[in-house]
Amino acid sequence: MEELNSKYRGLSQAEAEARLKKDGYNELPTSKPRTIFNIIWGVLSEPMFILLVSCAVLYLLLGNLEDALVLIVSVIIVMVIDIVQEGKTDKALEALKNLSSPRALVIRDGEQKRIPGREVVVGDLIILAEGDRVPADAFILKNEQLNVDESLLTGESVPVRKRVWDGKESAPQPGGEDLPCVYSGTLVVSGRCIAQVYATGAKTELGKIGKSLEGLQEEKTKLSRDTNKLVKNFALFGLFICALVIITFYFTRKDLIQAFLSGITLAMSVLPEEFPVILTVFLALGALRLSKKNVLARRAQSIENLGAITVLCTDKTGTLTYNKMSLQKIWGKESSHSISLKKIQRDQEKDIDLLFYSVLASMKNPFDPMERAIHKALKDFDSSIYEKYEELQLIKEYPLTDSCRAMTNVWKDGNSDNLIAAIKGSPETVMDLCKLDHISREKEMQKMSQMAEEGLRVLGVGLSKVKSADLPEEQAGFDFQYLGLIGLADPIRENVPAAVKECYRAGIRIIMITGDYIGTAKAIGRQIGLKNVDNVITGSELDTMTDEELKERVQNVTIFARVVPAHKLRIVQALKANNEVVAMTGDGVNDAPALKAANIGIAMGQRGTDVAREAADLVLTDDDFSSIVSGIRMGRRIYDNLRKSFTYVFSLHVPISGMSLIPAMFADFPLIFYPVHIAFLELIIDPACSIVFEMEKEEEDIMDRPPRDPNAPLFGKKMVIIGMLQGLAVLVVLALIYFWNLNNGVVPAKNRAMVFTTMVFSNLMLITTNRSWEKNLIQILKTPNPSMIYLLLGVFVVVILATNIPAVINIFHLANLNLIEFIVCLFAGNISVLWFEIYKAINGKKALI
Repeated sequence: MEELNSKYRGLSQAEAEARLKKDGYNELPTSKPRTIFNIIWGVLSEPMFILLVSCAVLYLLLGNLEDALVLIVSVIIVMVIDIVQEGKTDKALEALKNLSSPRALVIRDGEQKRIPGREVVVGDLIILAEGDRVPADAFILKNEQLNVDESLLTGESVPVRKRVWDGKESAPQPGGEDLPCVYSGTLVVSGRCIAQVYATGAKTELGKIGKSLEGLQEEKTKLSRDTNKLVKNFALFGLFICALVIITFYFTRKDLIQAFLSGITLAMSVLPEEFPVILTVFLALGALRLSKKNVLARRAQSIENLGAITVLCTDKTGTLTYNKMSLQKIWGKESSHSISLKKIQRDQEKDIDLLFYSVLASMKNPFDPMERAIHKALKDFDSSIYEKYEELQLIKEYPLTDSCRAMTNVWKDGNSDNLIAAIKGSPETVMDLCKLDHISREKEMQKMSQMAEEGLRVLGVGLSKVKSADLPEEQAGFDFQYLGLIGLADPIRENVPAAVKECYRAGIRIIMITGDYIGTAKAIGRQIGLKNVDNVITGSELDTMTDEELKERVQNVTIFARVVPAHKLRIVQALKANNEVVAMTGDGVNDAPALKAANIGIAMGQRGTDVAREAADLVLTDDDFSSIVSGIRMGRRIYDNLRKSFTYVFSLHVPISGMSLIPAMFADFPLIFYPVHIAFLELIIDPACSIVFEMEKEEEDIMDRPPRDPNAPLFGKKMVIIGMLQGLAVLVVLALIYFWNLNNGVVPAKNRAMVFTTMVFSNLMLITTNRSWEKNLIQILKTPNPSMIYLLLGVFVVVILATNIPAVINIFHLANLNLIEFIVCLFAGNISVLWFEIYKAINGKKALI
């Protein structure tokens, strides 16, 4: 076995890639990915395709081989379009799966590196800390008081203690104390370790029972349930109308086969089978678009709720700020003023002691950015003093807890029995443990306020000298000597003030939640542009409030200061009790209940624990507040475009159904739409509703609107009315052309050609006008949407061919149209949606919002 220090280099990237290729991804057995055959079968089993195939079979029975072949070709084309869309959706979901894979901190080529948990391989060195989910089964090489919750495997809720692997023993089964292994899926409750992976994926203890995960289905969202209900209602209506047409057609024309063809045509025209496709494509591609904005949507429900957020509760450190601390000032107990780190003199022993003991009170190999800044400050000031620190031996750690907001490290110098205990934490806690008298405490509190008002994060520092045999059980047992204060700065992110301003424009209230002192919180609040920064509630005040009092106070509060993660849950509950839609950020294990309780929980992707990410709906991959605002904007866009797409589909089915129904009810009226026409219109509808609208840019004022009502239906009464009016307007135009031609003795093929061509142009106009509910047609056409251009060109080419080329004319059962007739159809198609453009102009931005 190699020496421990050499193992800290870990695998090389090349070795890791080779093992990943050999062993596969570190994933549990789950439901198998859909094959191309699964997708094809899913497409073929849709009602629309069953109807198209039924029509083709009927044409074959009638001996009409040409029409049967046309429908079969249509089936294949529409199938290809759907397969491409399904494939794009699956790729989007696979990309999201890769992004949402739990992260792991590994050592490769001697450097720490964050990778998706699914890319961990056998032999990798993984670093685990409190709140991490173990990515694979591994032997422990270095252990710092590691305790792990293994209830997932053993059923025992009490965390178990771990020890270092001796390098020889084989991996034991999980269960019991002092095992040298950690197991995939378990949770680190406290401590840290470095471990070497020996099993991944199905070979882990969790993987051996992973078969039970196969076939698990995700619960459908409210939006999905509403959509399916809508489709079922339309399907029942279509079935009823279909039966009515078949019966009426048979009794008026005595032709059973044609009656069935007419009934099936009408059913095809009524059935809005695009709705589920739209929803699937929008949510999958929308989630992928969000990921490109550094927002990972772990649940589809979160995309639905983004546009409804009314209150955004955000952490300060790392979200509003860079989380890149630097030690700026120190203020010793006996000093009259604070001293910039750059101005500390080499002979100012007490100031140097304050800096030195602040390092002793930090983790030896820190992950926390403040502690890294403290280490860096001493190292930069005097590397020889830092070398003296490195010679000390860490004996015991007293971690920071919710009840004691300070941490203490006990150190031993050589063979001496004298130990040094250094404490660092919130100034109030450190002053209490140092037992400062009232006058001294007031003096130090004034210093703290002055530093905090400069926007500094202030910590108190103290020390105690004890004998090795006299170590107390708790920090309160030490006889600490107070040394002074240190102030660290964490600059705000440059893009946060603009993002805050955008939130206020969008009707979203921002609440900052921080463990910092009030002065620091207010200083940061003013820098980022928070309103009413003087409306502050502290953690101690919150503890004394009843739920009713908090519910009342939270309506106006802007900052919660000096709070602990456990307070977040009460804050969320109070806001929700006021009917707010709450988004809450968090990163720690203790944040998980609040993230779960919030309407949208937002976890930090970089500094957040796995527990927080698992409880959250969204994960910020860059921990940046502005990414939340970008996510809200994107969420509003997705929901907006979804409504436009649904309105378009609904409105289009009205004239198709009407022109299929009217002629079928009367024996003397020639039929207009045959199955081939409906199939062609489907070729336009499918890419239009799920690609053109999905790619459409957001409205310019999308962040100037108030949040939407989360309980409002996607396709409400106003949407139904608008869609119905759009469809009826087109139907009226088509009916006028139809009856005008009928009264003037125009042959059925010519009549059909004009009505069909007008329908196609009206369809294109419906797509165009619904791309924006605020802009006029000229503004819409100036807004780029590449998919719309390809659709327009393709449709125009087919229409020209279908009304001018004899072979294509026969396929569509049409007649040749001259230039004047073609222009009439184009003009009529434009006129059919003119009223909606007038409506938008009159109502302006209030048209459909």
